[in-house]
Amino acid sequence: MCQHLVQRQSVTRNDHPTCHSRLRSIKYALALVSNVSSNRHLNVNTSDFDVDTLSTGSDTTPRLPGQREIDMNNPDTLTGRFVDKVRAIDFASLPSAAIEVARHVVLDTFAVALAGKNETQGIGRITSEYVRSLGGAPQASVIAGGFKTSMHEAAYANGTLAHALEYDAAWHPPNHPASPTIPAIFAIAEHHRLSGARVVEALVAAFEVQARVRLAATGMPAGEGFHKLGTTGLFGAVTAAARLLDLDRRQTLMAFGIAGGRAFSLAINIGTMTKSTYAGHAARMGIESAMLAKLGWTATDDVFGPRGFFDAFMPGDYDLGMLLDGFASPLRMVSPGVALKAYPSVYYTHRAIDAALELRSEFSVDPRGIERVEVRFPRIDYVDRPQPQTGIDGKYSVQYTTAAALLDGEVTPHTFTDARLHATDMGALLPRVSAVIDDAIPADLARMFVITEVWLKDGRRFTRRVDKLSGWPGERGLTREQQLRKFMAGARGLMRVEDAQRVIELVDRLETLPDVVEIMDILRCSDASAQATG
Repeated sequence: MCQHLVQRQSVTRNDHPTCHSRLRSIKYALALVSNVSSNRHLNVNTSDFDVDTLSTGSDTTPRLPGQREIDMNNPDTLTGRFVDKVRAIDFASLPSAAIEVARHVVLDTFAVALAGKNETQGIGRITSEYVRSLGGAPQASVIAGGFKTSMHEAAYANGTLAHALEYDAAWHPPNHPASPTIPAIFAIAEHHRLSGARVVEALVAAFEVQARVRLAATGMPAGEGFHKLGTTGLFGAVTAAARLLDLDRRQTLMAFGIAGGRAFSLAINIGTMTKSTYAGHAARMGIESAMLAKLGWTATDDVFGPRGFFDAFMPGDYDLGMLLDGFASPLRMVSPGVALKAYPSVYYTHRAIDAALELRSEFSVDPRGIERVEVRFPRIDYVDRPQPQTGIDGKYSVQYTTAAALLDGEVTPHTFTDARLHATDMGALLPRVSAVIDDAIPADLARMFVITEVWLKDGRRFTRRVDKLSGWPGERGLTREQQLRKFMAGARGLMRVEDAQRVIELVDRLETLPDVVEIMDILRCSDASAQATG
């Protein structure tokens, strides 16, 4: 009918300016309607519109000068090519090493989420109370919460818990691949009763995407500007959700575009409760973006292209080649691999912790006899915090973590309570610990080193240089025994020992499970107070 209207106007048209203007308006409106119905995004300069270029005898939708079409079948956009590579990942072709890493990071994420429930500032308690107050269909479990809620709210809660202690998996460039993705994956998989193989496939794809976006984001420095969890982490979450919800190519492009519109997190909140919510927000928005796309919601089809994510967050300082070059060859979770943290603090402090622990142990250092301590450290300003204000703030202080290691001979979640921060012995030693910034040391997590020197009141001096990072894949990675201890410590007081052991057993054969419902039923910790043992 609309085409007939245009044809009729074309026949009766003359060169009168008014007639020409009316005809142009009719055809311009028709083009708008046609483009909207075809999910095309318009960027139109109406003064350039030429009615004579409008074809009425073909099936091609009229295109206006300056208009960019959204062609979901065109792989030539950067995001289109990227999505094609992501969609090519499938479980059948995964190397065994990737499946093994997947099992490890899943168990580690459950360990830190359980431990996060009892974070002393109240992150776990408030998060559970907040999500419970929202109601929501009982689709997915809140870890250690004793209840179910909607998929996206469960993902928010569990992501926040997983990052509450700064104890979740990390890698290089600095990023947290697990806390924004695994909570989203298990929320969807629990509700839809998806297999363990589907879970592993989604996890591998999510990790590769998050790694690639982080590699390309060269202008996203650690501890400044925008934080990684709510930006690069969100793309990992939406990747997993798109895979598990069976989005097609067009829907996946839309999900990425929607997620780009939700990407945001400020690094200024490092050292506060709010930082932990960045992981939860990413997990929740990943699910929401995929669900909306599956229902037909539209967005840009080239979120990584011109004027997109990279231009918005780090204009002029990115490397788009890193999105595609060497994608999944090998998978980043295999090489360089994923680090499982030994201590619940920002990863930049771990070498200094190791140095302090080694000096204390090897030389039987009595903290009461320490005159002063110097930690020679690269220029990473956000971990130079000589006077942290709270226990959480102490997680980002190289001075506090060093002092705690020397005093206690260990660094655990209890290190970062307000009570420990304000204890008398900490008050005596912390002012004696200083960070000496050395610009000759690379400010790079993988290549940096620290040199810690301890002067004693009796005149002795001890020095320790640490190059290799504890928890890093390879010779310094956590052993199986250390991983199990970490999980059992997180589960302590929340579930029976036999239930914790059952979770370990199930995760150890995750890729063979018909679904993950039993895992989540246990982790929900229903009636935890009645079941738990020390």
